[in-house]
Amino acid sequence: MSEALITKQGVYPWLLAARPKTLSAAVTPILISTILSYHYSLIGNYKNIIFLSLLALFSAIFIQIGTNLINDALDFKKGADNENRLGPKRVTQSGLLTAKQVMMGGFLSFLISVLIAIPLVLHSGLPIIIIGFVSLLFGYLYTGGPYPLAYKGLGEIFVIFFFGLVAVGGVFYLQTGFLNTAALIAGLEVGLLATVLISINNYRDYLEDRKVSKMTLAARFGARFAKYEILFLYISTYTIHLYWFKEINFWTAFLPFLTLPLAIKIVKEVFQQEPSSIFNKYLGMSALLQLIFGILFSIGILIG
Repeated sequence: MSEALITKQGVYPWLLAARPKTLSAAVTPILISTILSYHYSLIGNYKNIIFLSLLALFSAIFIQIGTNLINDALDFKKGADNENRLGPKRVTQSGLLTAKQVMMGGFLSFLISVLIAIPLVLHSGLPIIIIGFVSLLFGYLYTGGPYPLAYKGLGEIFVIFFFGLVAVGGVFYLQTGFLNTAALIAGLEVGLLATVLISINNYRDYLEDRKVSKMTLAARFGARFAKYEILFLYISTYTIHLYWFKEINFWTAFLPFLTLPLAIKIVKEVFQQEPSSIFNKYLGMSALLQLIFGILFSIGILIG
């Protein structure tokens, strides 16, 4: 396997295929859930908290990388990635790697994620096994299997659930041994912000996706729906965030609202522009917004 994954270009194609700009979707939920765990528990072993969260972070990152790689290979095979692609370069479509190599890389990433998660399983047992198994399974089913979620308009639900509720709730449970409403609310917010990325991506590609029967919500319902979906996701996030004024403190609730001008800018430009390669800039902006939102959220908890 290792020889088959070696390329003349070195690690560059693999870094490109991993889509590093999107990995904030894995970082933000781990950060928020760790700080929430600190707030809601009396855990005094800070080294243990950091160790468990770092393991969870790297395990989540490799699940996301594996999902990205499998998505790269299968989208190429199904014709969704072709010479008319508006998004960032995909390694399979551009010929930097073969579909077989990319699929192997995806499954190897999943394996690495499993190995990293072994101490988490030893710490918290069956619930972590279930979370890990389901996350890996649906990481593949996002574009693979007989009913690929991304091709059936279920991508947004997948992201909200796995990159929000499961990621935040799973780490919170890992650290505290229980779940509460606050962890689920935080998970929903993180998931909604992560879903903005996929919604922008799907709006950018909706015309080409229709041609290959990749029926995302944008491809199914059109440009007007896609624009208002992005607006709805941001409105929902900031509305739900009002919960924290009562639940924790003023700063936890207030500081993330400093990202609102960036959200407004993203929505305004998405409404004004036709889908094109400029949407790749909006993807980067929305990923940055999610990360800053999570950092400000965490700072608010700590200083409150």
